[in-house]
Amino acid sequence: MATLWRDRLRVPAFPSSAVSNSLEDDMVQVMTESDNRFLGGRLLLRQGGSGHRAGTDAMLLASAIPRDASGLLFDAGAGAGAVGLSAVILAPDIRVGLIELEPQACALARENISRNGFGDRSEVFEADLLDAASRRAAGLRPVSASAVLTNPPFFEPGRVRVTPDPQKALAHVGAAPLEDWARACLSLLEPGGLFVMIHRADALADCLAAVKGRLGGVAILPVAPREGEPAIRILLRGVKGSKAPLRLCAPLVLHSRDGSFTPLADAIHRGEAAAPF
Repeated sequence: MATLWRDRLRVPAFPSSAVSNSLEDDMVQVMTESDNRFLGGRLLLRQGGSGHRAGTDAMLLASAIPRDASGLLFDAGAGAGAVGLSAVILAPDIRVGLIELEPQACALARENISRNGFGDRSEVFEADLLDAASRRAAGLRPVSASAVLTNPPFFEPGRVRVTPDPQKALAHVGAAPLEDWARACLSLLEPGGLFVMIHRADALADCLAAVKGRLGGVAILPVAPREGEPAIRILLRGVKGSKAPLRLCAPLVLHSRDGSFTPLADAIHRGEAAAPF
C-alpha cells in the first residue's frame, strides 16, 4: 500500500474481528518474518517486520494491468514494491517505476528489484507524489507513463481510531484529500493512458469525484468477501481523456462459503487470471 503523503499516525487496515475484511494476509506464503512469495512463488518479496504488509489488495490491483501492456507503468505509493513488481511478471513488455517516499520502504523496494533480477525493467523513485518539485527532483516526468496503478491511503485523520505503529499509519492515513492524490497520479499519465486504483467500497463516491473530468471509460469492479455479501473493496479503472461512459461490473467474489478462495480469486493470486473488468 502507499506510504507517501502521510501523517505519522497509525490505524488498523481492517477491523480485527471481521474475518470477511481481513484481506491483507491472504495467499502470502510466509517464509520468515519478512520474506514472502507472491504469484504462485514467482515473486519473492521482502517486507518490513512491522508496518503495512502487502497481500490481497496488492494482487487485485496488479491483476488489472493488461497482459499486453507496454511502455512505462508507475506504481504510485509502492511500499516494498508488491504491485509494481507483480506487474513486471504479469506484463512482460512494460517497464516499472516504483514511487515511494518512506526511506525504509524504498530500501526494501530496491532490494526486491535486485533479488528478483528486475533491474533492467524497474527502478525506485524516492519522492513525495503530492509535491511537484519532489517529483521533478526524483526524475519523474509529467505525462510519461502509459499506466498508473495506485493503492492510496484509505483513511483521513480524525475519522478512524489511531493506533501506535507509525509505519503502518503512513500507509493507511492520508494528510491530503483523495482528489489531490489522483491528480498527482494523472499528471504522470499520458493521454490515452490507463489508471487503476483500489479503495474501500464505501469510498466509491469520493473515488468517482476524484477522477471526474479527468478519466473516461471508467469501470468499477466491486470486490465482495462472499457471494451475497456487500462489497468491501472496489477497483476503479479508466482511460485519461476518454469520453466513454461509466460501466459497473459484476462483483468479484473472493471466498466460498467454506472460506477457501473461489477459483477466480485463487487464479488471480497465482497470476493466472486478470481482474474481470
